[in-house]
Amino acid sequence: MRISPLIFAVVAMSGLHADEGMWTFDNIPAKVIKAKYGVELDAAWLKRLQLATLRFPGGTGAFVSADGLVVTNHHVGRSAIAQVSTAKADLVKDGFAAASREQEIKVPGLELMMLVSMEDVTARVNGAVKPGTADKDALTARRNALGELRKMEEAKTGLTCEPVTLYQGGEYWLYRYQKFTDVRLAAAPELQVAAFGGDPDNYSYPRHNLDFSLFRVYENGKPYRPEAFLPFQPKGAAIGELTFISGHPGTTYRQQTHAQMVYARDIGIPFQLKSMERHKKALQALAASSPEARRLAADAIYGIENGFKRLSGQLLGLAKPENLHKVKEAEETLQAAVAKDPAQQARTGASWSRVAQAVERQKALLKDYTFVGARSVALLGHALTLVRLPDEAAKPSDMRLTEFSDGNLKATMAKLTSPRPMEKPVEAARLAAGLREALDELGAGHPFVKTLLGSQSPEAVAKVAVEGTKLDDPAVRKQLADGHKAAIEASADPMILLAKKLDPLNRAIRKQWEDEVTSIFSEQGSHIAEARFKAFGKSLYPDATFTLRLGFGPVATYANGTGTKAQPFTTFMGMYDRHLGWGGNALAAEDGAWTLPQRWLDRQSKLDLSTPFNFIYACDTVGGNSGSPVLNVKGEFVGINFDSVYEGQGGYYVYDADTKRAVATDARAILESLRKIMDAGNLADELTGK
Repeated sequence: MRISPLIFAVVAMSGLHADEGMWTFDNIPAKVIKAKYGVELDAAWLKRLQLATLRFPGGTGAFVSADGLVVTNHHVGRSAIAQVSTAKADLVKDGFAAASREQEIKVPGLELMMLVSMEDVTARVNGAVKPGTADKDALTARRNALGELRKMEEAKTGLTCEPVTLYQGGEYWLYRYQKFTDVRLAAAPELQVAAFGGDPDNYSYPRHNLDFSLFRVYENGKPYRPEAFLPFQPKGAAIGELTFISGHPGTTYRQQTHAQMVYARDIGIPFQLKSMERHKKALQALAASSPEARRLAADAIYGIENGFKRLSGQLLGLAKPENLHKVKEAEETLQAAVAKDPAQQARTGASWSRVAQAVERQKALLKDYTFVGARSVALLGHALTLVRLPDEAAKPSDMRLTEFSDGNLKATMAKLTSPRPMEKPVEAARLAAGLREALDELGAGHPFVKTLLGSQSPEAVAKVAVEGTKLDDPAVRKQLADGHKAAIEASADPMILLAKKLDPLNRAIRKQWEDEVTSIFSEQGSHIAEARFKAFGKSLYPDATFTLRLGFGPVATYANGTGTKAQPFTTFMGMYDRHLGWGGNALAAEDGAWTLPQRWLDRQSKLDLSTPFNFIYACDTVGGNSGSPVLNVKGEFVGINFDSVYEGQGGYYVYDADTKRAVATDARAILESLRKIMDAGNLADELTGK
């Protein structure tokens, strides 16, 4: 790649704004980047970044050494770290660093995915839908076509293939992944440093979070030698320097209609927040029962707190009148363009009103779909899969539930038999909370409540189902699946019995939701996407879909509403200052949010306290970008993304250049901590090529 000397100049801080876009690797805005920053990205640079970036469950990571060392966030790797912890060795709380590769700990069931290639299959998918097909049938036809393509490609390549829908159905792609299944924990700091500031500091800046963990990929019992990796740059980044981020942003809603966003503001998000608060209280009650329960529930509580604050920020953004005004204006402009083209008007003119009608059905069905869908309990989800598997497998592929089609069955079975553990106390607390919520929201006379509870309390039903089940054992789930219908019919497992009661109710509400909501959003949304394509082509980026994307923007600052500007970098000195300012470990304010592990106090004098710790930068990110590598123009690792600011959460729906800021842990902080605190100089040397 060619780099202009201009990019190394510090840009005037008042001129720094976020650069919009989560760009697919087939459509990088190279001309825009070159015009604005003087940087020309070439195909080799992009391919190297693609192959170095990995997808974690719920987040992102990257190869950072020639021997398969992988970096991600502590919070992305936390469930894996908890999985290899025990009551006697709590690696989440106390941290871990392998002194040698022999001491690295294998994480059963942890799978990492590397994107190998992508193929546009839009014509083949759309060809499966005949003119005049009803929305619900068109959705089924496209899903079946994608499933068949997935099945054929997996058989042909041996890779894991996933169908990807972009531009709300404007494009369909098949992404091919190499899957890594031997992944071992190499190092992680203590939770209290990784999540310093706890929930009070979450989605804020300045920050002081050492939010990283290190894993290593093995193949055939030896460290994997990746084709591409991102070496650490010990000098980090500078104020105003251009950075790039590659990762897997989860979901955005920027191409939704105005009616859909109003629904999210007035109905959808408030409903979710209320539900999350209930589940959090149930898990907090569990955590208070014993130190071991607290350890087991910690990751689930963190997930809820994180999601609650993110959704609250989204609601704040949607509540700003100017944001939805932008959406309305853009929608009216596109509608006017459609009206001028008779053919386009015939196909798309009514799409916005059709979506608005579906939104009304979404409102009416929301509670039934949420509670009868029973989506928050993993064990019940596995039980439903097992109950349905024999009958679904006997049907023609195009008549089955989506997850059981020929193209998707392999992935469904892999999820069913995954060795990743489920903690029964957590499952019981969540199931009881969900059933109690259903009772309160739907009423005792609702068919779902009457069928699942009868005369019993939610807590009693959950206790019997979870304590008596053996489905937490993947071997038992596999045995039942292999035993087909006879094994399921003979099973007395209480979770299976509960799933049998739920199955017909769940199928009915699921079909109604798909026919009256999902299919209309999908089909009419694709018509709107076609019109948008005609007007703008691929100068726009698609909404995030937890697929690989590239973002770019400078290390920057912003005005956070306090009358001043946030500093671009924080330091170790700032972390200790915040610790002391909140009274240190003796006071343990806000449930100990700003306390520090003892070794961080004992070894403070060893640290260079001026070392940059976290930094803020102007890339466009959302959830799923957690763990994304932050790079300089040479493709060197300068930090790891772990958060974004509260003011920018409205960017899930409407982009705002003034508030969209991401937060990263500095590469220099990781290296300093490995060497001075964590007794892991060997890993620091590996990261820097020594």
